[in-house]
Amino acid sequence: MELVQDAHNHRQVREVLRLVKLMSVVWPTEADCDRARADFVAFHLSHRLGLIDALIGACAIGRAATLCTFNVKHYRVMSGLVTEQPYAR
Repeated sequence: MELVQDAHNHRQVREVLRLVKLMSVVWPTEADCDRARADFVAFHLSHRLGLIDALIGACAIGRAATLCTFNVKHYRVMSGLVTEQPYAR
């Protein structure tokens, strides 16, 4: 959803949907939601952590996964989260 949100036109939406078609959906657990809420409350005002970013980060932490993103700075405040840029632009 966040990728579609950043699209500027229908062509970009179609491209995003094509890229993610084969990926599995990761649903947040109750623990992920609790972590996201706590991080959002703690860091929204001080570090501008967004609600969706908090939820995405919490899901990655809950699965001990590396979050591939170009918005590494959005996630720096989330303790235990490993991030990396997916490729050089």
